[in-house]
Amino acid sequence: MRINGHGHILPEPNQVPQFMRDKKLFWIADDKKFMHQGTWSRPITDASFFLKEKLEWMEKNNISHGVMLNLSQIYCNGWERQDTFDAICWQNDFNASIQHNYPNKFTSGFVVQPRFLDDALAEIERSVNDLGMKLLCLPTHYLDKNEDWVSVADESCFPIYELANKYKLAIEIHPYDGPKMIKLKDEFWRFHLVWMMAQTADTLHLFTLKNIPNKFPNIRTCFAHGCMLGQANYGRRVQGFNGRPDLFKGTESPTKTLGHPNLFFDSLVHDPYTLQLLKHRVGVPQIIAGLDDPYPLGEMESVPNSYPGKVIDDAVQLGILTQKDADLIWHNNVLKWLG
Repeated sequence: MRINGHGHILPEPNQVPQFMRDKKLFWIADDKKFMHQGTWSRPITDASFFLKEKLEWMEKNNISHGVMLNLSQIYCNGWERQDTFDAICWQNDFNASIQHNYPNKFTSGFVVQPRFLDDALAEIERSVNDLGMKLLCLPTHYLDKNEDWVSVADESCFPIYELANKYKLAIEIHPYDGPKMIKLKDEFWRFHLVWMMAQTADTLHLFTLKNIPNKFPNIRTCFAHGCMLGQANYGRRVQGFNGRPDLFKGTESPTKTLGHPNLFFDSLVHDPYTLQLLKHRVGVPQIIAGLDDPYPLGEMESVPNSYPGKVIDDAVQLGILTQKDADLIWHNNVLKWLG
């Protein structure tokens, strides 16, 4: 049994509420060729963005079960409170319907926006108790009420972790909105290829310094895309912590949570030698299979020299992973994370 711990699914065009199209918050073109938000659009590059085709794609690629994360466009960073409330309720209801209708095939995540903390806490209660969901999706950063970008590892988010700890939730931390945070020209996909990785590394940095895995021992947190820059940057973070202790008062060394049993990282690093570093840093038990399907930065057979599970297969062929390691990454480790 192979479980994909990082996938996405789009609603049909008519499943997106009319208010979201009218306000240009998010919508799907009627011909299903593009997704839209404001003046932004992105091509829908594979039919498996949609439910029927997703199930066919899973069958074709021997994926027994998929973890469907929220749509990054519905992190609602910088949105007005009512629009945020309405959009997040819709997104979570949609994801819950996928899980409810196909429980053997899908586990769905739900999202909250930390800017509106009372709403976020109420939505966790609703999603867990009314919708039966156990996976909380969070952005690496969000816009607070002062219009400042804040990491989701900030103390202002601790009430979210306290409630997640109460319910023993799995958490997924995923980057988005790099172009809004970094004042650089948007060219050559730099925000997806470089800056999203930096966003994730930044939040891992704060997440470990603030000792969140030990403060909230019942949550199990997965960082998207292997948090690959966070792995490469580990030594520099330790050096900085040791070299300038005056800058790290009240925090814990990054060494304290390295390989922590409640910190997980998905396998989507695109390169077996980066996966080797991830294995060396945190250990095989903390790695889960993640495909980021159906995006072209996911492991999709529609992309040249790619297919679902390629980086894991490459690592086995190179002797970086054993087949037993690969089997754990595809199954047991995902179940441990999900709880």
